[in-house]
Amino acid sequence: MDKDICTCDNNCVCFKETPRSEESKKSLDNRINRIIGQLGGIKKMIAEDRYCGDILTQLSAAESALENLGYVILQEHMETCVSEKIRRNDGEIISETMRLIKNLR
Repeated sequence: MDKDICTCDNNCVCFKETPRSEESKKSLDNRINRIIGQLGGIKKMIAEDRYCGDILTQLSAAESALENLGYVILQEHMETCVSEKIRRNDGEIISETMRLIKNLR
């Protein structure tokens, strides 16, 4: 599959110019699997009619894990995609990055 670089807004599938390392992909995959495990645990707690406070505590932990995953991806984005576009004098990347940061929350 040809991985063209995206130049449109968000109406296409875009790919990184600098691919993630296998180590980075593995680390991200592990984080996602832990989050999936947390969500499965929450689903089970609900099915078992567990105490609401305990479920809320687990939901908070899952939210925090997702937020941290977002920060890891954001840092990677800043270190690769953003810096590459700044070097090419693509000023649009600043607006995009600000939008992404605002949406991260």
